[in-house]
Amino acid sequence: MRSPLPRRLGLTAVLALLLAVFGLAPSASADPAPASLTFATDSATTTPGGTVKLSMTITNNRTYDIWFVYQTIDPTWLTTQRPDLKYSFTGCSLATASGSTACSGTGPSNLGGNYGATIAPGQSRTVTLTLQVAADSGCNGNIGFYSYYYAEFSDSANTNGGPVYTPETRVVCA
Repeated sequence: MRSPLPRRLGLTAVLALLLAVFGLAPSASADPAPASLTFATDSATTTPGGTVKLSMTITNNRTYDIWFVYQTIDPTWLTTQRPDLKYSFTGCSLATASGSTACSGTGPSNLGGNYGATIAPGQSRTVTLTLQVAADSGCNGNIGFYSYYYAEFSDSANTNGGPVYTPETRVVCA
């Protein structure tokens, strides 16, 4: 007795070919990162004595809540090579649905606590740091930062990313 297996395999192959030819086969698509971190500044340049707002937005791309975020921010290598550039972070705020509130984290070295409590699926949180350039800072240099982050989700999964680079701010003199 002949086995029907070759006939079934042949029929399956023909159907798969037809689906692929007519575009009905499932396509491979890259899933978005479970969480993403983006940066923006309110100005590309400043002068000595000026300020720039550096905004960081973390977005939850998963179907589970983010329960915990740990984030660092450090100057880029080129920024550290200009000892005449003087700056500091002088303020921090968290954007919420009802306005903004002061950050609760421990400052620029550990920004994760600043994002507040749980971040629901599909939601984002934005933390804005105020970068103050000293009045006696050098000119014609760029101030830039990079960041690493780690996020834990309510399903016990986690993700990390980085380095994520900020836009650079140019310190110019008139």
